[in-house]
Amino acid sequence: MSLVVDIRKRLGPFRLDVAFEAPGGSVTGVLGASGCGKSVTLQCIAGIQRPDEGYIALDGRVLFDSSKGVNLPPQRRQVGYLFQSYALFPNLTVEQNIAAGVKERGERRETVRRLAAAFRLEELLHKYPRQLSGGQQQRAALARILASKPQALLLDEPFSALDSYLKWQVELELADRLAPFPGPVLFVTHSRDEVQRLCRQVCVLDSGKSQPLQPTRALFEAPATLSACLLSGCKNITRARALPDGRVEALDWGAVLTPAAPPPAGLTHLGARAHHLVPVEGPGENALPCRVVRVVEELFSTVVMLATPGGGEGFSLLRLELPKEQWAPLSGRETVWLRIPPESILPLRG
Repeated sequence: MSLVVDIRKRLGPFRLDVAFEAPGGSVTGVLGASGCGKSVTLQCIAGIQRPDEGYIALDGRVLFDSSKGVNLPPQRRQVGYLFQSYALFPNLTVEQNIAAGVKERGERRETVRRLAAAFRLEELLHKYPRQLSGGQQQRAALARILASKPQALLLDEPFSALDSYLKWQVELELADRLAPFPGPVLFVTHSRDEVQRLCRQVCVLDSGKSQPLQPTRALFEAPATLSACLLSGCKNITRARALPDGRVEALDWGAVLTPAAPPPAGLTHLGARAHHLVPVEGPGENALPCRVVRVVEELFSTVVMLATPGGGEGFSLLRLELPKEQWAPLSGRETVWLRIPPESILPLRG
């Protein structure tokens, strides 16, 4: 079972152009900054919005096809949509909310009983949404969605309404609930940490356009584009130019670096993660003399902002993150040499 999406839609000056195939039995992340079209993509899949053109199919069943005039209404798509606010009926109890998702009247009592047990809601069945915690509301909303027997799940930033204390517990619970679901699950978020923990593969959206689906691990180990690299949490970026000898010029850092492999065609930028930079004693391959600009002590580590030979502002700055005990012997220095290992240089396309 898979969900195939290939759609275009205009919203004023904004243009959505999304194409991917999400496999069943796993969670696919849809990662992007605010306003990039993540929620609009889910709404088009669910039938809440209509694409201008394209094709959507679930397990071979066509939900939308502009070329053939097919556009199934939401109630016929068999797609469960978990909104950011969970959208429980405020005037119904948990029991009534779950029952509302059951299509066959004769199955309601057994379905409510089964899902209440699965989501640990037995003692909450007679409570109203306003009487529930954020995590309890999410479990009730998921139970109601699953009561309708969906073939796919769409989760629109399901943790955005939770504080940080609740989020970790609810995230673990959600992972457990999603594990046995056989269909495709789309998980919309702007959090790289949520993607890393919950999603097997990820589709990056940048200004309305999707990038190729890739394993989540690949996004963090070898992002291919500047937008993917930034979304994956990389803090050190520089404009770059490939040199004839296989090296690259890091324009903002004022250095020439040797990567582990020849730079790819279309190179526009380089990235280097803050925890991959290595303090060294002096000059050498891929070593830069850096001036300490600012030191920020975090709970378990030290973050150091350093000016490079290319300057001390914007992309020219480097961010270094070290355990406190590793930074301590360097803390009195005005200049610190940093080496970027060849295998840690991330070649990027714009």
